[in-house]
Amino acid sequence: MRIIEFNSTKCKHCYKCVRNCTVKAIAIRNERAEIIGSHCILCGRCLQVCPQSAKTLSSELGEVKAMIAAGQKVVLTLAPSYVGLLKYRTIGQVRNAMMRLGFADVAETSEGAAVVTREYVRLIREGKMENIITTCCPSVNNLIEMYHPSLVKYLAPVVSPMIASGMLIKRRMPGVKVVFAGPCIAKKREARDPRHAGYIDAVLTFEDLESWLAEKHIDIGTCDDTPFTMDPSINRLYPVTGGVLKSVRATLFSETRNHPEEQAKSGVWDAQRPDGTWSHYRKFYVHGAQDCIDLCHDMEAGGVSGCFIEMNMCADGCIKGPAVDDRDVYKYKIKLDMSEAIPKQAASEETVRRLMEGLDFAKTFEDRSLHDPVPTEEQIREILAKIGKFRPEDELNCGACGYRSCRDKAIAVFQGKAELDMCIPYMHQKAESMANMILQESPNAVIMVSRDLQILEYSDIGEKFFGVSRADALTKKLGDLFDPSGVQRVFETGVGVHGCKVAYPAYGLITLQNIVYIPKQDCVLMTITDITGQEKKAREEYENRLHYMNMAGKVIREQMITAQKIASLLGETTAETKTTLTRLCDSIRAEGDGMDDQAAESTDAGILERAEKGGAEKKTKEAALRGGAADQRGTAGTDGKTVAACGPDEKSDRKTEMQGGQPVSDAFRLDGLNLDVAAEKRNPANPVKKYHIVEKYQKKG
Repeated sequence: MRIIEFNSTKCKHCYKCVRNCTVKAIAIRNERAEIIGSHCILCGRCLQVCPQSAKTLSSELGEVKAMIAAGQKVVLTLAPSYVGLLKYRTIGQVRNAMMRLGFADVAETSEGAAVVTREYVRLIREGKMENIITTCCPSVNNLIEMYHPSLVKYLAPVVSPMIASGMLIKRRMPGVKVVFAGPCIAKKREARDPRHAGYIDAVLTFEDLESWLAEKHIDIGTCDDTPFTMDPSINRLYPVTGGVLKSVRATLFSETRNHPEEQAKSGVWDAQRPDGTWSHYRKFYVHGAQDCIDLCHDMEAGGVSGCFIEMNMCADGCIKGPAVDDRDVYKYKIKLDMSEAIPKQAASEETVRRLMEGLDFAKTFEDRSLHDPVPTEEQIREILAKIGKFRPEDELNCGACGYRSCRDKAIAVFQGKAELDMCIPYMHQKAESMANMILQESPNAVIMVSRDLQILEYSDIGEKFFGVSRADALTKKLGDLFDPSGVQRVFETGVGVHGCKVAYPAYGLITLQNIVYIPKQDCVLMTITDITGQEKKAREEYENRLHYMNMAGKVIREQMITAQKIASLLGETTAETKTTLTRLCDSIRAEGDGMDDQAAESTDAGILERAEKGGAEKKTKEAALRGGAADQRGTAGTDGKTVAACGPDEKSDRKTEMQGGQPVSDAFRLDGLNLDVAAEKRNPANPVKKYHIVEKYQKKG
């Protein structure tokens, strides 16, 4: 189970968590923070400082409720910080309120603290350890085991008060489930540590308890007073800075009160070993993550020796734990109140020894050091060069990225914990250079204006457009350059203008403008494009098209006039042709009508005479010709006419056509006139000149 949940969508890559994480157990990937679980010591600092609440603590409240609902006996052990963080009139009211939630019993973790104090006193008396570091804080234990393993030998080989309390409860009430409640999130991992797993079944925070009490409408201040079964006395001061030292000192003094020579000197604890020799330990406490790390460095360098050291990862102690809402906590008031309310004497030696009988509270700490890849010097220089740091003087070591130095950040980049873009000075310089490049190289004028029309930004190209340099423009208002009405409308409406064509005759400019309102800065950004050349070219093209259009119209009109003239001439010639043909036909018709009857009779007699002389053969031939004997020579026409292949008469070799059963001469057609010459009117003696004209107007075919 992940102890700290992370919502990447809320992360705004401010790097505040990285800056506050003393062990840099937070990686930045894709501009979002991620907690590296294997590297985290669970100090909870990232939870406290995240301005976006992107990190939340996982809760086991649901599991605890399920245990109670299932009928299991569940015992609650309360961290001693409850004395200063919960609101009550008597301590017994707290126990009563918790039991009303369904817990079978409620104990104080301070009982376990009393046992741990006795173990610390034992270590002091033995005097075998060069330095003794208290092991009540699991975050401190994680820090030393993972990041300063050479100091593991100085960790007091004793379990924490939480584990000691769980051991005492489970021996007293076999088969119960034990739930710890306190302000520390590192206790969640400690409860699952295989070195002492099984003593604590779940871990809650005081916020979990308060929400549960509110859900059940339970007010601690109105509950009955149900006292705890044991008074741990001064051991309730464990959550306050220096509280462990006070508890150990009080216990140490209680054991040596009958030996004045063993009374502690100022700042020095002296204790007589079983062999009669004396051990000497100086005492001091350290609180806060960075101070703890600094102490570790000093101890690694050999600067600390012969000391009993109380170390607490939380500044001001457990009362300022990561699961405590700072808005409701006044640390100095809590310290004063707890110091006044808690008695300063040690817990009963007889009672504590009876509790410890048959239990082993020892714990073995081990080297859990990390083995991240370490880059070579060349690789570090390559990474630094990518962010513009080519020389040592380029390394600002500002810490804005969250790392102590540029080299540390480069190492983190190599290890996959950081990104190049985390270097804020580099990104600022890059953004500034890009912005300047845009302003300097853009062919468009860029102007930024405040609501009072004061020019905030002005690109260099503006001098070419309006004849005002950037330095001068930044001291002017927009109205000093041109009419600002368009910008004013955008300020009034909040609606931008895009692709607006604006002419400035005073500057000889025709421009295309985009005007955008920027709400966050309450300003307007203008981009002005010079389209004067384009407009001039477009005008020239329009005029050319207009000219060619006029020329085309002129040509068309001339062609129309010419066509009309041609049509007129054609009409005249056609009329003349018709007149001529009409006269010709009338002439021919008149000539045929003027033939005298004598000539016609002579013609007919001559024909008959020749027919008689021709004999029977001639008659036979004429009969065949008149009957249209097609089986001898003729063929049938497709239009119902019969074409006879008759032989020529005596004077003519013309072929004849059968029409309506009568032989006629070939049709003579001229411009719609069908001139058929009837055979009976033909003059055999002069077949060309002597004929009768029949005028027919019919369509050919």
